[in-house]
Amino acid sequence: MGHVWVDVGILNPITGQRVDVKALVDTGATFTVVPWWVHERLGFMIVGRRGVRTAKGYTEFDEGFALVEVKGRRDATPILISKELSETLIGVITLEALGLTVDPITGELKEVEILLL
Repeated sequence: MGHVWVDVGILNPITGQRVDVKALVDTGATFTVVPWWVHERLGFMIVGRRGVRTAKGYTEFDEGFALVEVKGRRDATPILISKELSETLIGVITLEALGLTVDPITGELKEVEILLL
């Protein structure tokens, strides 16, 4: 299976402003990460900083919240804002909130049952 890219709408939940991007689905990432230019365009409220381990080592990112829309599904999700990345990464918190998973056979997103047990 190769890389999974999807069309994503990212919205500021307070102002409703939106940008549409192609995003890489990263099932190894906990959080969704948006590049700094998305934050500059949408003006997210930064609520703190979060330390994370990346392929390059430990770093800290600004943290906020966004509405993320994928395949007609929309939900609020925590996001990290990166000055290093130029692409958006969709992490598993967002995938689970949207009820989506990567189908390893087709390499595409598919609906998954949301459980509350």
